Amino acid sequence: MYQLRLIGYPIKHSLSPWIHEQFLERSHLKGIYKIHEIPSDESFTDHINQLKLEQVNGFNITVPYKVKIMSYLDRLDPETERIGAVNTVVNHNGQWVGYNTDGIGYVRSLESEHPSLKNNRSNTRVMIIGAGGAARGIYDAFLQSGYRLVDIANRTRESADAIAQLNQTGAKTNVKSLQDALNTISHYDVIVQTTSVGMRPHVDEIIIPLQEIKEGTIVSDIVYQPLETKFLKEAKKYGARVVHGHTMLLYQAQYAFELWTGQEVSTAGMADALKNILEG
Repeated sequence: MYQLRLIGYPIKHSLSPWIHEQFLERSHLKGIYKIHEIPSDESFTDHINQLKLEQVNGFNITVPYKVKIMSYLDRLDPETERIGAVNTVVNHNGQWVGYNTDGIGYVRSLESEHPSLKNNRSNTRVMIIGAGGAARGIYDAFLQSGYRLVDIANRTRESADAIAQLNQTGAKTNVKSLQDALNTISHYDVIVQTTSVGMRPHVDEIIIPLQEIKEGTIVSDIVYQPLETKFLKEAKKYGARVVHGHTMLLYQAQYAFELWTGQEVSTAGMADALKNILEG
């Protein structure tokens, strides 16, 4: 009987319980995935001790605790240590081990919609917009998956430079300002928007205009509230193939589930079902 949790705040409306209930059912496993909110005015340590007493098999961590949880763990997966944030913890025989499934989940979501990328990773020109925690994990996952041309564009170069220092693979990375990104946007095959720009309620905001993209560019936004951001609407208007943010949520959860249970699980049909839930 798997005991699984999600910790963070506020998370009452999270879709993770629905996703993992589907995974448990599809894997023919018994288990419970519950929300465990930790309000900012309550003791984080007390809540973590409670989870240890409950001997949970694992849990997800979302904002604002992805970094804070690290000091409570016994060890970190090497890739997670590089990224500097944890979103999944696995109980390995009483030891709590931290992982980050966001980046790998993102690359899985991208390649599930565009499988031809798998055969051309080394020649695919990628631009990541943003330099926060999500960008950090996604950049690392691109490199670990074999992509060799991955640039980073951000308002401030310092944050993007810090992410580029994760590169230990020989991949080529240019750090750019948003204006530089705009000037060269037609060079890219894949563009990934990783900031919160355009998230509800600021639905009319866009990080950079997209009229200069080449037709057929794959344009992705990790924001999924709203499901179709202004960034994706603009991309469609100029002939892009778009990837919606809810698919990253689904595939990072798939990877977390595999870490907890050791079982692969199908996501067939779940992206559309998740889309319907998000659209009400």
